This record gives sequence, C-alpha cells and structure tokens, in this order.
Amino acid sequence: MDPLSDVLSLLKPRSYVSAGFDAGGDWSVRFSQQQNFIKCCTVVSGQCWLAVDGVPEAMHLTAGDCFVLGSGRTFRLASDLSLPAVESTAVFSSAQEGGVVTYNGGGGFFLGGSRFAVNGDHVGILLAMLPPVVHLWKESDRAALRWAVERMAQELRERQPGNDLVVQQLAHMMLVQALRLYLSDEHGGQAGWLGALADKQIGAAINAIHHDPAHRWTLAGLAGLAGMSRSIFAQRFKQKVGTPPMEYLTRWRMLLAADRLANTSAPIARVALSLGYESESAFGAAFKRVMGGSPRQYSLERQAASLS
Repeated sequence: MDPLSDVLSLLKPRSYVSAGFDAGGDWSVRFSQQQNFIKCCTVVSGQCWLAVDGVPEAMHLTAGDCFVLGSGRTFRLASDLSLPAVESTAVFSSAQEGGVVTYNGGGGFFLGGSRFAVNGDHVGILLAMLPPVVHLWKESDRAALRWAVERMAQELRERQPGNDLVVQQLAHMMLVQALRLYLSDEHGGQAGWLGALADKQIGAAINAIHHDPAHRWTLAGLAGLAGMSRSIFAQRFKQKVGTPPMEYLTRWRMLLAADRLANTSAPIARVALSLGYESESAFGAAFKRVMGGSPRQYSLERQAASLS
C-alpha cells in the first residue's frame, strides 16, 4: 500500500458518530476530549470560525469548505469567536448517528461530518503523522468533494433504509479524499509527516520504505532515491519528519510488527524475518527500544486483552 493508506490502516478508523449540525443566530461550541479521534467535516451552508488549540490563526469557513482534525486537539466552532462557548456534550447529547442536531432554531448554518474513533496500537505515534488541521477551501478542492458533501447532507436529513452504511462509507471517502487533496496541493514545504510525503524528494524515500519495509535500506540508498547527498538528505528528512531516516525506518517496522503480533498468529521469528530481521534477538532489541517491551510480552498482553 501507499504510505497514507498504511497509516490509516494501522489507525483502523471506524465511523463513530456521523451527524449534521444545523445552527441559527449567534452560537459558539467547544469540542473537548477529542483524544483518539479524527474529525472530518464540511460546511454545507452558511459560515463560521474554526479555532484549534495550538494553531495560531483561526480559520474562517464558508459553504463548501472541508476540514480534517487529526491531532485530537480541543477546537471551537463559532459564528463569533468572542462569544462564550458551550460544551459540545451539552449540544450533541441527544445526537443519533446519521441524524441532525438543531441548535438555536437552526437555519443559518449547516455542518455535516464524522468523528472517527481510532483504535490501533500506539495511536499517539500515528496521529502525530497527520497535521493538526487540514483546511480545504479552494474551488478545485470543493469540486472534488462536492458530490460526497451533497450526498452526505441528503443522507443526514433524510432517514432511509441503509442510511447508516451509506453515511459511514461517505465519511471514510471524504476523509481519504480530503487528505489526498492536501497531499496534491503542494504542501511539501510544510513540516510534519504529511508535508514530507508531499515533498517529491523526501516523499520518494518514504514511499520506498513503506513499499518494502523489509529491504536492507541504508542512508546512502535512501538518499540516492531522493537525489540528494547523504548529509543533506539526513538533515532535510529530520527537519521535515521530526526523526532521522533510519530511525523512521525502524519505528515504522516496529509499528507493523506490533500490528502483526496483535492481529495474527504468526510466530515472532516469522514477523521479524518479514520485516528484514534475520536475527530474532536484533528484532527484539529494536522492538523493545521503540515499543517499550519485548515482542513476546507485547503479544501476550494483546492476547489477554482480546480475551477479556
């Protein structure tokens, strides 16, 4: 698979809540406790402000805009950010998946979207690969998402047979498409894993690692794929991704190993070999360094958790 599909597969996103938000008048809603969630929403009509904790500038959203929040940070949506915020739990306490929540009489603003629960192991490491906020506002981006957005709005407003399944599939499609558009929109200059993936040179090395994690990659080999000297490649890779290239390779291998140990019956030696380790002891040392425990301990803990 490609790197984006790889990361989303390990995150195992499932549609937790899909709903519409129909607001009227002046309003401000704060969304706390977003840990282990990815939020993907689209403004169907009206306009609002989006403020995300840790992001310096608030964003003004208008009809057609889409945003993805993958960092689990608290955020706020408001018609006016100077207004005191109401907690989202009070507003959405009666929300049903696939339904619409009306606030202040509705009619002025409509938002459709989904909150994805992610339950893969080591979610924090994986979510850190996504930017804190993706804001898609260009007309070309809106056009690419328009059919899914309009269909989502219709499904949320009209309860029909098979509604839950249709909404879930649309939500997943919107999430992937939004991240795909972000990647294609020349974000290679931005820091972070997704920005690095958009960089043609660094992205080539990341793609190679994900395509064949068991390969005996060297710094020189990865630098050659990027068309750079080893020193410049190592410096630029760390600057963009946050970790050195070989450390990234090891960490990705261990994330794959953790997933296989948790979800398959493959013995440790086979998992090690499938990721390029001929020595089970070398694999065990790398696994313990990244994951904080031995492969055997990790496997036993996951088996016990699944039984309970």
